[in-house]
Amino acid sequence: MLQRIQSIFLAITVIGMGIFVSFPIWDKISVAGEQKASLTALKLTHQINAVQSQVDSVLYLLVLAILIAAVAAFAIIKFRNRVLQSALCAVNSILMSTTLGLVIYLTFYKTAKLFDPQTPGNYTIGFYGLVAAMLANVVANRFIRKDERTVQQSNRLR
Repeated sequence: MLQRIQSIFLAITVIGMGIFVSFPIWDKISVAGEQKASLTALKLTHQINAVQSQVDSVLYLLVLAILIAAVAAFAIIKFRNRVLQSALCAVNSILMSTTLGLVIYLTFYKTAKLFDPQTPGNYTIGFYGLVAAMLANVVANRFIRKDERTVQQSNRLR
């Protein structure tokens, strides 16, 4: 139910993944200003000059983001089964860690050799949406476990 605090944090996870999909994740501009690179959940774009650019598809980021949002939304619905909710949060943590690892790989290793290896680039709002979703998922899992402990202690007192 949405009045439980863990459901609110799971909803923040869904919103964070929506931000991750909707906004750019990372961008980099060369020192001379001629070349640009940007990463979204759909593509990695390297603009070499005004007319030439290279676009690599990274649809797996989009698929992972949609899967994470779907698992979090399903966990909200399963508010009566706290053990399943906690397991779904653990699965989401693994999926989000994989997504974060892929983003860091794409930004540090794949694009570092394109131009200006000394300049790391800037993470934008899409990246911070992923980070917020990860934190909200961890906090939701903590409240789910706390809720389960409270129920177990009340059963013991009966």
